[in-house]
Amino acid sequence: MGDYQFLMLKDAITCINQKVNLFAVILDFTLPQRTKGTDYFCKLKVIDESHSEFSVPVHVFAQEIDGLPLVASVGDIIQLSRVTMTVHEGDVYAIFNKKFSSFALYDGKDGDNFHPYKVSLRFHAREHDEKIIASLRKWLASSEVIDVPNFSLLREIDRVVCVNLVCKVLHISKTTNDKWMVFLWDGTDAPPISIYNNMLHRLEDELHNPLPLHFEPLPPSRDVLCTFPTVGTILRVILDVDCVTYILHLLKVDQWMKFFHVFCKMHDGLWYGVFTSSSMIRDIPNDDILIFERQSNCDQRSLGELDRMPYWSCPWPSKITEVKRIDVPFSTLMDVLTCKKETNNFRCVVRFVAVIPWRVEDFRAPCGAYRVRFTLEDPTGRIHAYAHAENGEGFFNCSSTDALKRKVIKLLGVPVSRDGEAITGGARNPPWVQCYLKSNPIKQRHWVFETKLLG
Repeated sequence: MGDYQFLMLKDAITCINQKVNLFAVILDFTLPQRTKGTDYFCKLKVIDESHSEFSVPVHVFAQEIDGLPLVASVGDIIQLSRVTMTVHEGDVYAIFNKKFSSFALYDGKDGDNFHPYKVSLRFHAREHDEKIIASLRKWLASSEVIDVPNFSLLREIDRVVCVNLVCKVLHISKTTNDKWMVFLWDGTDAPPISIYNNMLHRLEDELHNPLPLHFEPLPPSRDVLCTFPTVGTILRVILDVDCVTYILHLLKVDQWMKFFHVFCKMHDGLWYGVFTSSSMIRDIPNDDILIFERQSNCDQRSLGELDRMPYWSCPWPSKITEVKRIDVPFSTLMDVLTCKKETNNFRCVVRFVAVIPWRVEDFRAPCGAYRVRFTLEDPTGRIHAYAHAENGEGFFNCSSTDALKRKVIKLLGVPVSRDGEAITGGARNPPWVQCYLKSNPIKQRHWVFETKLLG
């Protein structure tokens, strides 16, 4: 075949064991991966007007990651020169040989820019390239061969599932177990998770096996934490891929990006994500409607008092607690954690997810004063808050041990039988309740006060 002859896919798939030149639209692609040797490879799926019902796979090999066609978006156009058509078990695909093949990548959107945004070393532009690219763009714009993916909000995650997300990258860090973690946010509240009384985190063993305050082994520094938004869940996502350096290069802190095929999972009542070799990242224009919708929702929540309540507590939290100061605006636990004042008071809507000590008979110290530590959570975080001495007297508001036990069981969401006895081993689903907090965020000390547990 002549070096300047380009084939349609329907003709190329008949040229088995021959080198061909192609222009095609990218329907799908994978992240770079290592071969069993020293090379890197990725897989593309391509179509054109002659072969749009079924894609043709392309396997690309290169000595370095940068030698691969690092595609910006599905729907972009690739020019492939001297790729070998091969058949295996009845399936036809093209192989890009690092020694003699070449490629160029072009934006798939209709327009006057015909300059490739990435090329391989042996690429040479040809006289009729622009005409072919324009024809492919016109066909692509008039067809519906590229599916528009659905994107979920964090508040729409209701089970362990693989999702597509549009999120802002807030922070990237390396954890103590040598894994890279990305902090993602879209301004919405992930749903609360029932806490299972499993062997590792039984409610009565909180002292020795406490529920963690955060998913990562060590939390971000206070300086980093103070840069985070104070409404909406921040999803921690582990990068579980071989090409971590390449992914880190793609990520842009403080920018909105599209994330495809992220696995959302649960750990100790906390959501987290896993970015695998099947996941993908894409840039997104700053004027995209998906960004506008998320940012405007967040701006509204930041301004409105009731909008700072957890989404899942609507229309109003449970009335098993009562706060004295109803004139104080609502705050999130991230407001508490990032407050720059040495001491401040906050009115929050939270869940009481754990307590030390577990037995209400042990709530008082030998001197008779209350000494209780609760773990509180909302969609923005978890904290420890103490009910001590006179603040404990005001909160528990009870002289009978049996009555106090019933109140605490209800506060912690412990399932009960028809006769009111706690069911051991059942999933706990603590209610959303109002709570007034006195806080010293600098010293990370928080106290429950001016709040009464009604039961």
